[in-house]
Amino acid sequence: MKRKAKSRAWMQAHVADPYVQRAVASGYRSRAAYKLIEIDDRDRLLHRGQTVVDLGAAPGSWSQVIAERVRPGGRVIAVDILPMSPIAGVTAIEGDFREAAVLGSAMQALGGEKADLVVSDMAPNLTGVGASDQARAAHLCELALEFAQANLKPRGAFLVKAFQGAGYPEFLAAMRRCFVSVASRKPKASRGGSAEMYLLGKGLKPQAH
Repeated sequence: MKRKAKSRAWMQAHVADPYVQRAVASGYRSRAAYKLIEIDDRDRLLHRGQTVVDLGAAPGSWSQVIAERVRPGGRVIAVDILPMSPIAGVTAIEGDFREAAVLGSAMQALGGEKADLVVSDMAPNLTGVGASDQARAAHLCELALEFAQANLKPRGAFLVKAFQGAGYPEFLAAMRRCFVSVASRKPKASRGGSAEMYLLGKGLKPQAH
């Protein structure tokens, strides 16, 4: 009964969430769209004609925002292990980002070119075991950074969701080795009490390729 009551309370809070309501009204697939919108409005990451790779894209709200803001002439490549309904202007690749074949498909979609921006809103399926969940989240961040290093244009940018806790200082240090500037962002749309933090690296260093 306690589990059902907790689930019911979460659903009630979710439906009442103003960002959920705004997402529904605006046609975005999740409230996460407003995290990217707030960051982009502040940092001006997205521009017409850009090539952007969206890692951990499903259900697709970030890809929706990106596609809107890089038109006309932009390209969006979305990667996720979960299926994603089509979005105009977005090439979706379904598969596990940790598998070489899926990474190969993403690079093939780039057509031999480099991306202007790589974004990652990836998070692991939580087990409830804090140390394990944190380690898995940190590993996804590291994989996303490796992809960005290999596939960004010189001076390109990288936005990644990380979680404060074990491994976070080390990952932040790795970001600073790869980019000219690194800033942290905590959008208002992030849920209260969440340990998530978005790290924004600008200016991929030549030696980071």
